[in-house]
Amino acid sequence: MIELSKVLYTARATAEGGRDGHTASDDGKLDVKLAPPAEMGGSAAAVGTNPEQLFAAGYASCFHSALKLVARRMKLDADDSTVTAAVGIGPAEGTIGFGLTVELTVSLPKVADRDQAQQLVETSHQVCPYSNAIRDNVHVGLTIA
Repeated sequence: MIELSKVLYTARATAEGGRDGHTASDDGKLDVKLAPPAEMGGSAAAVGTNPEQLFAAGYASCFHSALKLVARRMKLDADDSTVTAAVGIGPAEGTIGFGLTVELTVSLPKVADRDQAQQLVETSHQVCPYSNAIRDNVHVGLTIA
């Protein structure tokens, strides 16, 4: 378990209605309607996001920040880089519950050396708080586009 020496920020959000409801942050900056995807019994015409999309957006953003930090430390150019997170959900083997899987695809157009790009992505995976939070519990694939 990771222990923090200091909490720098705490985000709070409240959900009502589960996957077919509403969630909002306590500061009002996030306020979204939730709807299950058609693949999980929702309507294809339903308006709303879902927890997996929110997690994918948060993870991609967080990983990209870690990537830019590590790139600066390695003196690599991360300008024009992107991170795409694909988050899957399904029944977890050997349990009655569900689990997640994540594939992070990183584009590094200004890092030509493949070994440096690989080192950058792998080190970023060690730095990113989302990666650290789910390590050894969720499969995370790392792909350099």
